[in-house]
Amino acid sequence: MANTLKNSGSHHAVVDVTRTQPLRILQVVANPTTSTTTGWPVGFWAAELSHPYYEFTETGYEVTIASPDGGKVAVDELSDPRDPSKWSADDLISMGFLNTPELVALLEDTPKLSTLDYSSFDALVISGGQSPMFTFRDNQDLHAAIRAFYEVEKPVAAFCHGVAALVDATLSDGSYLVTGKTITGFANVEEDYSDKAAGTKIMPWRLEDALKERGANYIQAGLFKQFAIRDGRLITGQQQYSGRKVAQLLIAALGQ
Repeated sequence: MANTLKNSGSHHAVVDVTRTQPLRILQVVANPTTSTTTGWPVGFWAAELSHPYYEFTETGYEVTIASPDGGKVAVDELSDPRDPSKWSADDLISMGFLNTPELVALLEDTPKLSTLDYSSFDALVISGGQSPMFTFRDNQDLHAAIRAFYEVEKPVAAFCHGVAALVDATLSDGSYLVTGKTITGFANVEEDYSDKAAGTKIMPWRLEDALKERGANYIQAGLFKQFAIRDGRLITGQQQYSGRKVAQLLIAALGQ
């Protein structure tokens, strides 16, 4: 009976699409590093990969998970639902992702961002976590990828601390991408809450302040409220709880 079911054809929900080939998403997560402020090992936030990944694959998209340096990547401990702290214990989507061997295998040896052919993808998504605040802002490969997608009119999405990659990203004419854009990202009020909860300063700089310094129209919805905003082909989300909203805006922008 089991073998009959296994070979009986697709049993998955049918997605109504107009394309014969699925749209392809390039999703970037941070490489592991050590926080210069706390000394903690830091990586990417699990929900910021798993929640958009779920939305994209449910829609029928193909997702490639890459990182700036390539190789093995790791989640921030507090974002792992299995962590003894129980900080993210209610994140069932990440629980499913991190307990699926085929998905965990995608994190063992991610492709290096700069080695990929960007023309083969339809959109770029940059996830956050703690590591991006130490590794994304001045990463030239990330800037090049952002510019490559944006200037050929493909959507670029970033959220939470992943928005750090946008702060110093420039277009071919040398102008900052975020200048004049309505944008969000991890808010000062959320940094204040996090610092108080940890009893120490966590981040080396503030994303909200840096975006405003670049001339962005920064907006936010309040402490840990799910929020995402689209300005043309630039999509941003406020924090880790906004990943699915970011994905939904991107899906709408792609029109498939």
